[in-house]
Amino acid sequence: MADVLTINRQRAVVTLTLNRPDKRNALNFALVAELKATLRRLASDDAARVIVLTGAGSVFSAGADLAALQALQSASPQENLDDSDHLAELFQMLYLHPKPVIAKVNGHAIAGGCGLAAVCDYAIAAEKAKVGFTEVQIGFVPAIVAVFILRKMGETRAREVLLGGKLYTAAEGAAMDLLTQAVPADELDTAVDTLATHLATQTSGSALALTKRIIAQVSGAGLDEGLRTAAQANAFARGTDDCQAGIRAFLNKEAPPWKL
Repeated sequence: MADVLTINRQRAVVTLTLNRPDKRNALNFALVAELKATLRRLASDDAARVIVLTGAGSVFSAGADLAALQALQSASPQENLDDSDHLAELFQMLYLHPKPVIAKVNGHAIAGGCGLAAVCDYAIAAEKAKVGFTEVQIGFVPAIVAVFILRKMGETRAREVLLGGKLYTAAEGAAMDLLTQAVPADELDTAVDTLATHLATQTSGSALALTKRIIAQVSGAGLDEGLRTAAQANAFARGTDDCQAGIRAFLNKEAPPWKL
């Protein structure tokens, strides 16, 4: 049986490819488990600086595996909750991962597949891709993705994309901030590689991890809470090895150690 997730490492950039092309890279229990296990390993892998997430074949991901969901209709409420928690943990891990994650949306990203792309730090899509949340069309609910889409897009846009159940072009998705960028299909590799190389060679890994944590913590926080969190992060960052090395390199007109 083929691996449901393939891993390719090019220097500091690790590409994770959803490998169920015959099922349009639908998210079943095994694929979610493999993604979670891999993300855990990469979190403590100092040699891995950037993660790219993409899909095998012509589709990024069609979302939840509907055959698996149908089988769960006869499961107990606790079993269904456990399965839902399994997916929610994956989305949370991507959102909070200390390494920057780029979704390379090579084809359609639908329902949970669109959510998978949206929780990444960047989502660069081929113009041919369609994106959106179609759950309400089959009587399902985009519940887990809603938590992140509300943070990402605000309530007005979230209501538009979650309630309407429509698919959008990649360009439309980028215009409404569901995606970062839409590019011609033959330029997708270059766009993702350029961004990944910049992040891997021109930025501090510890600074990126701290910045991601700040964004997650202060998004939606009140003014006082947000500023207190930011001040604590600012003070902590000053004592990190990367900050001290970066300031020293700047003052000495040298390149910091992470610039490869």
